[in-house]
Amino acid sequence: MGEEFNGLIDALSYIRVRDIIDVIIVALAIYKIFTLIKQTRAEQLMKGVLAIFTFSIVSRLLNLYTVSWILEKAMTAGFILFIVVFQPELRRMLEYIGTSNLFRKSFIDIQYETAKDIVEEVSSAMGSLSRQKIGALLVFENKTGLNEVIETGTRLNSDISSELLINIFIPNTPLHDGAVILRKDKIVAASCFLPMSDSQTVSKELGTRHRAALGMSERSDSLSIIVSEETGTISVAEKGELKRYVDIETLKEILFKFYNVDWKEEEEDNSGKDKE
Repeated sequence: MGEEFNGLIDALSYIRVRDIIDVIIVALAIYKIFTLIKQTRAEQLMKGVLAIFTFSIVSRLLNLYTVSWILEKAMTAGFILFIVVFQPELRRMLEYIGTSNLFRKSFIDIQYETAKDIVEEVSSAMGSLSRQKIGALLVFENKTGLNEVIETGTRLNSDISSELLINIFIPNTPLHDGAVILRKDKIVAASCFLPMSDSQTVSKELGTRHRAALGMSERSDSLSIIVSEETGTISVAEKGELKRYVDIETLKEILFKFYNVDWKEEEEDNSGKDKE
């Protein structure tokens, strides 16, 4: 027992700090990859790849030469298959790295007064559409560019106003079907088509607008607002998650946060100036 303990101590003595850092980086990378593919088609495919890899190791240990040869060739060709099949997930991973705050500052950088006007206009429009039970879908572009989505719709490049947003989503109008894309303080395009969510946990009661908003949030760092035409409820999709039954005040807080504006602090400062 003493010799085994001493052997363990000797083995640990060869471990350097850089080795520990190396293992931590690899572990975090693997964890992040699994997080990105969680609850998607790629999760099931990854399990299949791991199963083939395990069978390959077992076949070598058991000297099953034919099986080992077949699996080895399959793994070689599987690298190309991996790139093709996992293209959406690989794209998400690269977009996540490229849009990380480690590499660039936030794309959204506008003044409080501008953000306040946008929030008021959007909240007013969503409240009106909600009361009338008119379906709507807004997508706010963040650091990940949405030009591919914008090209599927009709370009507007208009100022953000509640009247325009309401008119766009009035049923049977030319632009009501699809999503409206907002970039900073502009309505860039309307009637845009969004990718559907790959998540297997999306409730069946949700319609295409909610699935499209989730799909957009899974593939980018955008924020989407959805108004249900069946119930009039407002939902928000961000970072692959859907928050339902959002009231107007909560919606305003979410939008101020998206625009990186501390609205409570600004309101306190403005009220202090008014008193002076």
